[in-house]
Amino acid sequence: MVSMEVAGNTIKPPTARGQGLLGCTRCGRVWRPDATYCGRCGQTLQSRDGKSLQRVWAWWIAGVVCYIPANLDPMLRTRTLVQVEENTILGGVIELMHHGSYGIAFIIFVASIIIPLGKFMAIAILALGVGRQTRIGSQKRQVLYEVVEYIGRWSMIDVFVVAILSSLVQLNVLAAVNPGRASLYFALSVIFTMLSAQSFDSRLIWDTDPDRQTTNPKEPTP
Repeated sequence: MVSMEVAGNTIKPPTARGQGLLGCTRCGRVWRPDATYCGRCGQTLQSRDGKSLQRVWAWWIAGVVCYIPANLDPMLRTRTLVQVEENTILGGVIELMHHGSYGIAFIIFVASIIIPLGKFMAIAILALGVGRQTRIGSQKRQVLYEVVEYIGRWSMIDVFVVAILSSLVQLNVLAAVNPGRASLYFALSVIFTMLSAQSFDSRLIWDTDPDRQTTNPKEPTP
């Protein structure tokens, strides 16, 4: 949000909230404060979602709880005539490196370990920063929120690899590849973190921005 200089004084540009308007979180249409539902898409209108952070932390905790066994339990179970081998996510990455598949190992390591941990940290930073001034500006936090929402789905790549291998490698008694217990926990963890990010009301980021309009705001009734 850019401030305007007039005769040496800084004038803060008005915001929709400061003017008593309501923005639809689904389609973006702006309505008068007496509106209850969006006339375009039917979404319930409210200035701020009062239960947003509760849902964010609930889904976040559920995702963390599922992510722990997702890394400790085997993700892939390979059966041959002579042995049965089980690999965790990190064990599978190491196994791929031993076979010289460094590119695939890197992709799985980033998508299955780096990105999920980064999402947990980013969502926690966004939720903890609501209602207070932080070293990370509002614009940077908004960008962080959009990045978390965009890359969330790509964490499923490990589950896709397991599903493809399980469907292709089924040679009856000779060899078979089956998903391990960790695949279910990992999929649930990804889904829960995606729901956590989607539950976050990004408008809360701007409530502590110094450039927002705060003079006599007309707070609409949800």
